[in-house]
Amino acid sequence: MGKVKEAEIDSVLKNLYTVLMRLGFFDGSPKFENLGKPDVCSNEHIELATEAARQGIVLLKNEAETLPLSSEKIKTIAVIGPHANATSAMIGNYAGVPCKYTSPIDGLSKFGEVIYEMGCDGVLCKNESLIFPAMRAASKADATILVFGLDLSVEAESLDRVDLLIPGYQSQLISQVAEVSKGPVVVVVMSAGGVDISFAKNDPNIHSIIWAGYPGEEGGRAIADVVFGRYNPGILCSSSILLLLQMRFDVICILDIIPLFLFDIGGKLPLTWHENDYVNMLPMTSMRLRPVDSLGYPGRTYKFFNGSTVYPFGYGLSYTNFTYKPVSTKNKLNIRLNKFQHCKDLEYSDGSYKPACPAVLIDDLKCESHKVELAIEVANTGKRDGSDVVMVYWSATSGIAEAPIKQLVAFKRVLVKAGRSEKLKFELNGCKSFGIVNNSGYKLLPSGGGKIEIGDGLLTVPVQINFHRGAL
Repeated sequence: MGKVKEAEIDSVLKNLYTVLMRLGFFDGSPKFENLGKPDVCSNEHIELATEAARQGIVLLKNEAETLPLSSEKIKTIAVIGPHANATSAMIGNYAGVPCKYTSPIDGLSKFGEVIYEMGCDGVLCKNESLIFPAMRAASKADATILVFGLDLSVEAESLDRVDLLIPGYQSQLISQVAEVSKGPVVVVVMSAGGVDISFAKNDPNIHSIIWAGYPGEEGGRAIADVVFGRYNPGILCSSSILLLLQMRFDVICILDIIPLFLFDIGGKLPLTWHENDYVNMLPMTSMRLRPVDSLGYPGRTYKFFNGSTVYPFGYGLSYTNFTYKPVSTKNKLNIRLNKFQHCKDLEYSDGSYKPACPAVLIDDLKCESHKVELAIEVANTGKRDGSDVVMVYWSATSGIAEAPIKQLVAFKRVLVKAGRSEKLKFELNGCKSFGIVNNSGYKLLPSGGGKIEIGDGLLTVPVQINFHRGAL
């Protein structure tokens, strides 16, 4: 006899299929039956794919404001690396049939004469034989762009990496090409996960680094637009694609701008890029997030790892400069508890103040009425129009042993013209934004003081959470 009764399985299946029927999973797709390639591959959809790639690109290094490059000064471009002519590698896992591909070579050829050298025979880069021709090309070109990284032969479903390094001779290719390049050197990384590129980060011959992820079918065009700082945003604001972009990226679009303008990069890293030694600090089969000091286990994610990194979560440079200042705040939560709402205990570190009511179970609260409001002004103090992803973090009261270092609770992307400012408003649900999960798996709202941080601590706003019995 099995551990689960057949009647229990039947009950679960009934619930599952009831939901599927309500969602229309068995109604067919009559609205989409007559759609074909012309509908899917419209100019608007191609532009959407390009814009998604542009907004996802992250600027990691930009010494002496090397980027964006000037098409008036740069006439010849050495495009080198295993991903220089990438097509299918750009779409990663679980992709549909692309309308077409625009490789990095295709995109960059719109801005100058391209000199293409592979440098490596694929991302595994098992020999050095193609490095010298790449060095020769870089020594002649006005600028060198190295496009390298990973692909599905290295990282994929059921295929995990054993380290955080780029494979084979790729790092040697990059360093040797950068050493002999006549002009500025730009490195473009394609990968899903983080890679330890400390060698490139610290190399004075490498002036700029951008991470493109797997940028999709129009990735080459997006990379070129970012490298040269140019694209036509008027298309985005003049059609239904604006609505699509607002839905996907929370974009505030500025209308009535000139057809061609200098585009700023504003992407942020969605994951921590660890140093390669990190893989030796913990068993890769362990999914535990919190650190274990007795085992020398450092913890996972930006929430719990506080060691050195190649690039931290949320990192991303810009072609311009932004400042933040608060406009208004509603930063106190005074919550009245009834007789059915009970205080829950939390573990505090030695010497820390422990309030009489440390926390309350979130499921016991009416969360929709407990909100913190914050309005800030984002000023563009640079000389270039640009977009900024404003990231809002929450840190709970210091001393709570089970709380993360910080956690991302909101973000918005805003476009700001040079010398101008825009106001952003954030409304944070207290339960969703300030709650923590303890070691037993319960979601709790802790009492006491905490803080909201904008960006990397550029602006800090204190928040107070108080629980009361009886009238407030």
